[in-house]
Amino acid sequence: MERRLLKESRIVVLALLAALAAAFFALGGHRYLSFAAVKAGQAAILQFYAARPWETAAGFFLVYVALTGLSLPGAAVMTIAGGAIFGLLWGTMIVSFASSIGATLAFLASRFVLRDWVQTKFGHHLRAIHAGIEREGGFYLFTLRLIPLVPFFAINLAMGLTPICAWRFYWVSQLGMLAGTIVYVNAGTQLGALDSAAGILSPGLIGAFALLGFFPLIAKKTVEAAKSRRVYAPWAARRPERFDRNLVVIGAGSAGLVAAYIAAAAKARVTLVEKHRMGGDCLNTGCVPSKALLRSAKFLALAKKSKDLGIRSTQVEFDFADVMARVRRIVKTIEPHDSVERYSGLGVECIHGEARLVSPWEVEIRTEQQRNIRLTTRSIVIAAGARPFVPPIPGIEDVDCLTSDTLWGLRELPARLLVLGGGPVGCELAQAFARLGSKVTQVEMLPRLLPREDPEVSELIRAKFVEEGIAVLTGHKAKQFLRDGERKILICEHQSRDIAVEFDALLCAVGRVARTAGYGLEELGIPISAARTVRTNEFLQTSFPNIYACGDVAGPFQFTHAASHQAWYAAVNALFGGVKKFRADYSVIPWATFTDPEVARVGLSESEAKERGIPHEVTVYGIEELDRAIADGTAQGMVKVLTVPGKDRILGAAIVGEHAGDLIAEYVAAMRHGLGMNKILGTIHIYPTLAEANKYAAGAWKKAHAPQRLLRAVEKFHAWRRG
Repeated sequence: MERRLLKESRIVVLALLAALAAAFFALGGHRYLSFAAVKAGQAAILQFYAARPWETAAGFFLVYVALTGLSLPGAAVMTIAGGAIFGLLWGTMIVSFASSIGATLAFLASRFVLRDWVQTKFGHHLRAIHAGIEREGGFYLFTLRLIPLVPFFAINLAMGLTPICAWRFYWVSQLGMLAGTIVYVNAGTQLGALDSAAGILSPGLIGAFALLGFFPLIAKKTVEAAKSRRVYAPWAARRPERFDRNLVVIGAGSAGLVAAYIAAAAKARVTLVEKHRMGGDCLNTGCVPSKALLRSAKFLALAKKSKDLGIRSTQVEFDFADVMARVRRIVKTIEPHDSVERYSGLGVECIHGEARLVSPWEVEIRTEQQRNIRLTTRSIVIAAGARPFVPPIPGIEDVDCLTSDTLWGLRELPARLLVLGGGPVGCELAQAFARLGSKVTQVEMLPRLLPREDPEVSELIRAKFVEEGIAVLTGHKAKQFLRDGERKILICEHQSRDIAVEFDALLCAVGRVARTAGYGLEELGIPISAARTVRTNEFLQTSFPNIYACGDVAGPFQFTHAASHQAWYAAVNALFGGVKKFRADYSVIPWATFTDPEVARVGLSESEAKERGIPHEVTVYGIEELDRAIADGTAQGMVKVLTVPGKDRILGAAIVGEHAGDLIAEYVAAMRHGLGMNKILGTIHIYPTLAEANKYAAGAWKKAHAPQRLLRAVEKFHAWRRG
């Protein structure tokens, strides 16, 4: 009911504004607002003003407000008339307030009538603009107001669609239009010497206004310099005259390695500090060992399905310790890629030690030989990564909790493994251990596994897990861990009832938290975000412009490829930010969960599109129809694509199936380079391959958008041709 009343109110306001504008032209109001009319009637107007000054001023003020509020033409001529009638001082005051009030009325009308409609239609595309307006709306508006070549009525209407507050719009408009108002009012005082309104804007004056447009940029730089001076003030005495390094990178995980590599490639003098192991979590405890474990587990799963492949029987003997030994060998094989030797050869100084920020330009390193090294550096990149989060559940400290960091020390397979957490890490490891022979129970507080994915994706994975013998307990909140001798028990709550789950080993996989303590952030006062990451701006700068953060420690993503992506921006901005800075681009970030079947996604999910009110169409192709998947015995899953209604532009894609993490790359490339479903459909895909699923999904989209009227006409044409 409220929505209907709001819609009707908007229609009434729009109709009223249109009626007033139409009446203005129908009654010939525009004829009185020409330059010639004002000049011809100057004597009569001045005579009326001399007889009734207050009535003239009030009437002029109200007419000016009405004109600008309705976005009608004539504001420039009215401003000239204001100078001719009231003189420079009073004319400037009257026009300044009238134009600002009228502009604000137009701004509010645009916001009331159009903003929701524009947000619904184009909100997803306008998010970056809105964020910029929220941060720098005053500067942006001020720039536009200083340049009279930009129609002021267009600015009023356009700014109404943005999040800028009305009060800020008003005072910035009044201040920004003041220079132009004075010029036009002053011209009006010389009305007799002017031949036309165009004569006011001579090329020289236009150039002067254009130069004024640089003032907000200068002001912005001045404000930034003032902020920098304020943040650096307590440390000013510590600023060195010369620097030992161009860049010091703290942390040698994915982000730190890329940042150091880029600095060395750019011939900068760079030092990389790592207190533990080169390669960080990804190489040593994350991506690499987990995928090695998943591969062994998948082999066992395939062996169990041998009859499905026409093989009567198979026998597989293995020892869990041998599987874990293979995992360690894989890590050792890849280790040279991230080694000190390799990066030293590239020109990076690698120091094994614990770094600490002692000033914005100084890093103290305590080496493993207990030596202290202090380096001065022009810029610093923090790439300290993240660690597994262990929630403070009563009793958890008594049950020998494993995490993705400590899991790799296991040599005996747990008979009963409890996995706490239904996210990507929890799902991958739960399935791996179940296939290796553990009796796995997975507990997730939320209603479904993989809550960032769409419900049908979560259900596909849950069904697969149940089929493989995993006890999936979603909607179960862990309350307490108990230990009774050798017995370990989790008490969890489900639908207001307590449920006991016995286990032999606990794997906690409820998420990761950024490493923000212990290396000087607190002493420097570098703020931490609500998400417990280092707070950065769009250039990945912290509160100190020369200190950057990237990767898991900065967020918002915790993927190796996202960390590497951010590291490029952090390193380049740290080295060349004085000349050119680049905003980190998160527009197309893909990810995958390496369960079996794999889950991969890029862009919007259907659930997110609905939550944000973004119009979309959904196309689904079932992989059970794909020839290669049928031949491989992996005919399960789907390709799901979101597109703009009536268009082939891709908003997001999700793939569930064999090698989904590889297949999603086609959609990542398409979204990154503006290619649509028609281009994917027109691309030759080798037969028979899993990649054909992407083409068939595009074909399903095309079929749904076939021109039915044209097809009916063609059908009649062919019938006519048959005689």
